[in-house]
Amino acid sequence: MKKRTRVVKIGNIKIGGKNPIAIQGMVKTAIKNKTLALKEITSLFETGSDIVRFAVKDSEDVQAVKYIRKRINSPLVADIHFDYRLALMCIKNGIDKIRLNPGNIQQEFQIRQVALLAKKSNVPIRIGVNSGSLAKSSLIKNKASLMVKSALGYIRILEKNNFKDIVVSLKAEDVNTTIEAYRKFSRKCNYPLHLGVTATGSLVSAIVKSSIGIGVLLSEGIGDTFRVSMTGASTDEIEVAKKILSSLSLRNFGPEVISCPTCGRCSVNLGIVVEKLEKILSKKKERFLRPGMKIAVMGCEVNGPGEASSADLGVAFGNNGAILFRDGVIVKRIKKEDVLTILTKELEKYYET
Repeated sequence: MKKRTRVVKIGNIKIGGKNPIAIQGMVKTAIKNKTLALKEITSLFETGSDIVRFAVKDSEDVQAVKYIRKRINSPLVADIHFDYRLALMCIKNGIDKIRLNPGNIQQEFQIRQVALLAKKSNVPIRIGVNSGSLAKSSLIKNKASLMVKSALGYIRILEKNNFKDIVVSLKAEDVNTTIEAYRKFSRKCNYPLHLGVTATGSLVSAIVKSSIGIGVLLSEGIGDTFRVSMTGASTDEIEVAKKILSSLSLRNFGPEVISCPTCGRCSVNLGIVVEKLEKILSKKKERFLRPGMKIAVMGCEVNGPGEASSADLGVAFGNNGAILFRDGVIVKRIKKEDVLTILTKELEKYYET
């Protein structure tokens, strides 16, 4: 059961309460490079991001916010460190949400100024606690508790200024610390939580750490939005985020492909078949009528249909061809070279007309 948190509106997206868990993306390009940044932002939204965040480091970036705002209607978040005045200028330029780091914007009068303008402009603030921003963080033993303490201290300042459109994140590079921090905070407050594990590394490491850290918390009902952090392409982060949500049946992004790991019985290059099928599905996913549809591609006939009995539709390859099955029941035998063509035709039966 998902914990019921306060509802916060970020542009045209609501998080918290009963709202779907929102995917966030982060722009890797410096936004002062307006054309490239705009292209990346557009790509992130097209890939499936609900909210996009970017770093704002100086006045050039602030001016780029105005440029991007005129061209993007979807929710945009400014990530602010060190200089609170950048937050004020971004709010004036139409940003939908501000992220402040308690590790480097700490003076109460600065926080108060941001809160007052944000309240007037209906702009929420994310208190973005990061274990790396804690003083001498590498020497701290109980990071999780100190991260929670940092967030609660910031909340008190914002609430004192009658500001409650608050989102909180408590990210560490260590998965266990991250999970512990979010659990502790969730027991103390009902502000919506932005999940994430930071500094996770490149593709494989990032997928593993994010899937465990974010997945564990989501499975416990903790979390309202999240970002998968990765040293790599920003759109890859969105693809992984979608997989996390769909694997927990929290959101549906079109059909899921089930494929076996292959063994010596497999007589085809199953990886290529799956890759081609996923490209076909990516172009047609918006037309699918059945939520949570599963399509299986299995490497052999021995256990293929049985292992993929939960699939709506599938194929299992053999030495002399392949078998087509629906709901675990064999329908007919087909040629290997016809598999993708026949699967596509079969899938048309599930499409909206």
